[in-house]
Amino acid sequence: MGRAARVFSPERFRCAAPDRAVGPDAHGARRLAVQFRFRPAVSQILVIDVGNSRLKWAMRGPGGWTAKGAVANQDIASLALRDWQNVERPARAVGVNVAGEAARVRVEGQLARWRLAVEWLSAGTQAGGVTNRYRIPSQLGADRWASLVAARRRAVAAHEAAPRACIVVNVGTAVTIDALDAQGVFQGGLILPGVRLMLRALADNTAALRTAPGAFQDFPTTTPDALYSGAVQAVSGAVEQMRQRLRGDGEELTCYLAGGGAPDIAPRLAAPIEVVDNLVLEGVLVLALLPRAE
Repeated sequence: MGRAARVFSPERFRCAAPDRAVGPDAHGARRLAVQFRFRPAVSQILVIDVGNSRLKWAMRGPGGWTAKGAVANQDIASLALRDWQNVERPARAVGVNVAGEAARVRVEGQLARWRLAVEWLSAGTQAGGVTNRYRIPSQLGADRWASLVAARRRAVAAHEAAPRACIVVNVGTAVTIDALDAQGVFQGGLILPGVRLMLRALADNTAALRTAPGAFQDFPTTTPDALYSGAVQAVSGAVEQMRQRLRGDGEELTCYLAGGGAPDIAPRLAAPIEVVDNLVLEGVLVLALLPRAE
């Protein structure tokens, strides 16, 4: 049996303002590279995001990010010998996991080479300027919680005097679409299948729809294109509806978009969009550097 998980749920937030470098990507979405300037702490922190399909990790030192990578969940057992073989031992390892107990145990086994326990985060009622209004706060996915905290940091950095509401979207095996108001209150969110999961479900349950992959078209005229376009429209439409509900009659809201499926969705969303490669890991780092709850 694996070791019992150590659950860490910080409640307060201290972090210096981030430096930002902004530029458009191929789809016109703003892609931000954020350098968080944290007060001096431990020498290196390993942050981990175990998703449904992939594990993403990054190492943060006093001077910034020093290493990062990603592996499929079935390859977690190769981390110590391949990805982390020449990586300096971190002082701490902090992560989120939505892939279940077996994945957690495998990750902890890879850290045995450093004799280092993982501090697994869970959602709390308040942290990092975000208030959690989930009916049972601890049941909010830890990855969603970390993304909300990271998005709030970005919203504050962009409009320090009056941070704006935003939509936080992670597009992976599943898609999460979360609403964060201008006061940093998480109002609620949606979970739906990702584009590839929708296509797989159709192929597995309909004899006539097992076709080659299609491409996005405004008006598809082939079955493969109709399938792919329909799945993309389902996700992008859900994002825009959530954005409209949160905005009401107010100004346009930024959509922070992350996850492996972000390139499928970004071109179909209205501006403003900010594509963030590692939003969950950003949030894990912020939470890791909060003062520990007594």
